[in-house]
Amino acid sequence: MVNSTIILYGIFAGLVAILVTVAIEKFGGFIGGVLGTVPSTIIPAAAGVYALEGDESLTASMSVVPIGMLINGVFLGVWIILPKYIASDRLKLPITVVSSLLTWAILALLSLIIAREVTGGTISEMTLGMIGLVLLAILAIMFNLSNRAAPKGLNKVPIIILSIRGIAAGLAIAACLVLAEIGLPFVAGLASAFPAIFLTSMVALWLSQGPQVPQGAAAPMMLGGASVSVYALLAMWSLPSFGIFIGSIIAWFGAVGLWTIPAFLLLRKHRLGID
Repeated sequence: MVNSTIILYGIFAGLVAILVTVAIEKFGGFIGGVLGTVPSTIIPAAAGVYALEGDESLTASMSVVPIGMLINGVFLGVWIILPKYIASDRLKLPITVVSSLLTWAILALLSLIIAREVTGGTISEMTLGMIGLVLLAILAIMFNLSNRAAPKGLNKVPIIILSIRGIAAGLAIAACLVLAEIGLPFVAGLASAFPAIFLTSMVALWLSQGPQVPQGAAAPMMLGGASVSVYALLAMWSLPSFGIFIGSIIAWFGAVGLWTIPAFLLLRKHRLGID
């Protein structure tokens, strides 16, 4: 029987996830890409792991989230780079979807093996998370150095696509909590970072707006998404120290204040400066 906590957090994650596509559609790839990737589904993921399994499982699962977000950065990079090398317009989307998911799966498997090895005494979980955050920041800055058109969507994303997006994100977080409950915190951390939001955002926007909107949003999403890594690192401390509710609030405002707002301001200054 599925734990009611898992169901509750999965539903919450699915509802929150839908807002990112709406944000990009309304505000454009630049603003929506950064502000639409503030910590969202990681909130019920961290809270659920802590509620179900306690401190040690929370620390282990959250330490691998920055590595997962780094892999998501590479995932988004595939969406930026690969389509221009595919001649057939009809095949651009399916080939990009398959290629990006295969890239994610291979890198996730490798990172899981590495994480288990190095945290066995070589480095701490916090150090592992910090390494992932720094590498993601470098990758995101590299992709955002060149300006790409990031227009607003002209068409509404169909309700059915938004619904599928919410379901996919909810299932990913529910899977994360199940994995944590059965004693696989590292795998749970990677599951919480599965790019359900990124994938469904890119596909939904591509189908409803054409390729320019999601491709324009990919690099800002990569940069903004690093706030999830910051949240995970802060949650390792704040949830055990202050409890689920207050600890989640502290981690969220910390991630937004330390990363999302500075990233948005710097990216806006860079784009306006070049324009």
